Amino acid sequence: MTARPTASAPAVPAPASARRILAASFVGTAIEFYDLYVYATAAALVIGPAFFPPGAPGVQTLSAFATFAIAFFARPIGAAAFGHFGDRVGRKATLVASLMIMGVSTVLIGCLPTYAQAGWLAPAMLCVLRFGQGLGFGGEWGGAALLAVENAPPGRRAWYGIFPQLGAPAGFLAANLCFLGLRLGLDEASFSAWGWRVPFLASAALVGVGLYVRLRLTETPLFAAALAREAPERVPLAVIFGRHLRATVLGTLAMIACYATFYLCTVFALGYGTGTLGYAPSTFLLFECVAVCFLALAIPLSGAAADRFGRRPVLIAGLAATLALGLLLGPMLGSGRTPLVLGFLCLGLFAMGWLFGPMGALLPELFPTRVRYTGASVTYNLAGILGASAAPYLAQRLTEWGGIAWVGAYLAAAAAASLVAVVLMPETARAEV
Repeated sequence: MTARPTASAPAVPAPASARRILAASFVGTAIEFYDLYVYATAAALVIGPAFFPPGAPGVQTLSAFATFAIAFFARPIGAAAFGHFGDRVGRKATLVASLMIMGVSTVLIGCLPTYAQAGWLAPAMLCVLRFGQGLGFGGEWGGAALLAVENAPPGRRAWYGIFPQLGAPAGFLAANLCFLGLRLGLDEASFSAWGWRVPFLASAALVGVGLYVRLRLTETPLFAAALAREAPERVPLAVIFGRHLRATVLGTLAMIACYATFYLCTVFALGYGTGTLGYAPSTFLLFECVAVCFLALAIPLSGAAADRFGRRPVLIAGLAATLALGLLLGPMLGSGRTPLVLGFLCLGLFAMGWLFGPMGALLPELFPTRVRYTGASVTYNLAGILGASAAPYLAQRLTEWGGIAWVGAYLAAAAAASLVAVVLMPETARAEV
């Protein structure tokens, strides 16, 4: 595995400084996850009819899920670009830029004309802005995780690393509650005509809050110390693939199950629940708001456990449970019975949170300080291509081809792949960073 620098540990931030750092890490990722999930929810509810012509049954849903995948292919490009500057210039400036790009792209999606108004120009512009969302998000998570982990006191990296992870349930809950309120407060015609745009446009105010918080930050002490020792790497991406390929591959594979679990339990499940099972969109959105609370609960539990027992044991236990969960997907989600459907969503998002919590520390720990932004960002976002980009689309196809049980087999296969990667990893809990 990769060598670690042996520099002395930086000074631990004062409590007020630590709170500001963790707040900035959380607030920024919550806003970016909100932007991400606003689109994910809209893809399951309205993007298809709004931006694509009618056709065979399900064609609009499949088209919407195809646009959903675009951002995941843009994310590694954003990870490489923002990681390059994050490792050469610093974490703070890069995080501000990523938040701006993501926010502007999201707001502009809310301003787009529909297919009925602009024809094929509408989905073309949608794809461009969805790509912009991916670029911005590609540079966000790695920087936010480093902001927390590189300021953590000894033995507390996983706990500090949960704060960017908690942005996921916060952003998801905000996005779903926004759509839920609109679905309950508007009739179908009003929601389809203009109501769906409100969550996208609201991102402008949230980005303003995020920029205010992040512009008050200083550079992380670990990165400042690394720059003081020697000049930054000229091409961090080349270093990642040249000297740290094993870490990059294993880190990428370790994240697959986390992504697959989340997007099968949210985007695919929302489309399946409102389409095949016949639930009202407001009802199923409420189910998912309940289930995401289990995600928020699991993240700090697994983060604390990862500091106490190590990253590998916590992840291995979670992946074994996720593999078993795949076998329950068909009987529970496919049953159409509310207790089983809601129970599966809660179990699925708890499992996802258990896997997600330690990742805020694990992926940065795989790489040395001088290329950590690039390494953590690239692994995180390459995993998005493998585990998330096509998950709703493939799940929809599998359901149409062989039934809902095949979606469970897909989830189990993703868990098995991540389990093998984690078993092959070294324990990083005591590694120097």
